[in-house]
Amino acid sequence: MGLIDYNIEKYTPQQLVIIPLVLLVVSLILLSLNMATIGMPVKTGIDFSGGTAVTLNTPDSADELKAIFADYPLTEVSEGLNQGKFLKFSSMDDAQFSSLSGLIIQKYPDAKIDQIGESFGATLQQQAVLAVIFSFIGMALVIFFSFRTFVPSVAVVVSAFADMAMTAATMSIIGIPLTLGTTAALLMLIGYSVDSDILLTTRVLKRQGKLVDKFKGAFDTGISMTSTTFAAITAMLIVSWIGSVQILMEISAVLLIGLAFDILNTWLTNAALLKWHVQKGGGK
Repeated sequence: MGLIDYNIEKYTPQQLVIIPLVLLVVSLILLSLNMATIGMPVKTGIDFSGGTAVTLNTPDSADELKAIFADYPLTEVSEGLNQGKFLKFSSMDDAQFSSLSGLIIQKYPDAKIDQIGESFGATLQQQAVLAVIFSFIGMALVIFFSFRTFVPSVAVVVSAFADMAMTAATMSIIGIPLTLGTTAALLMLIGYSVDSDILLTTRVLKRQGKLVDKFKGAFDTGISMTSTTFAAITAMLIVSWIGSVQILMEISAVLLIGLAFDILNTWLTNAALLKWHVQKGGGK
């Protein structure tokens, strides 16, 4: 017997889907507002917007570094181990970049300077968006081909879409930028989402028995799988936070947020659509 008594028998499909539906609508509204204001659903990081990243070792504090580079578009100062500092600057013209490089080399000879041009960043941004779109379309085609039943297939696709939309909206709220790393996390999230949705759909449609028992069995197995993944990603988040590995912190955070929403959308949204489908005569 599982630790959670998952019994949706006493709820109608409409009642089950209310909370996820409200969250999805709010998320889509927020993402639409971002599109109208900044041109992207989520604020982009240096990978896509272009800029300069500087890695250096110095005992100077973040406030001291901000004062030193006050004449330049410094956007972020992150601290790592062994007095490591990671600075991000927004896009600059060639003259300002040359001036910045000269100042850095003069004060911090061992510093590492990486520049991403604005046009190159825009190209990466377009490629990342296309990767997400084509991955989602490919997932949808595989789902429809596998189940060959409209409502269960739509339920899986809708749940995966809701996971990504809610995760992207949360990223926007808490300030996690869209970078190559977080884009990769969103792509991984598609796989995690579909995994639990397929488990639920297969158990409900292709096994004999009472509907409530099939839902309960799928839930116990699915939550065990998700909990294991949660534990592993949480460990990665803690280790990356201790080591101040920014990219791993962002990837871990996005995956944890997405998995939390996946629990909601799989066991409420997808379950509600499947319950309605079976009650209408679909499945065994």
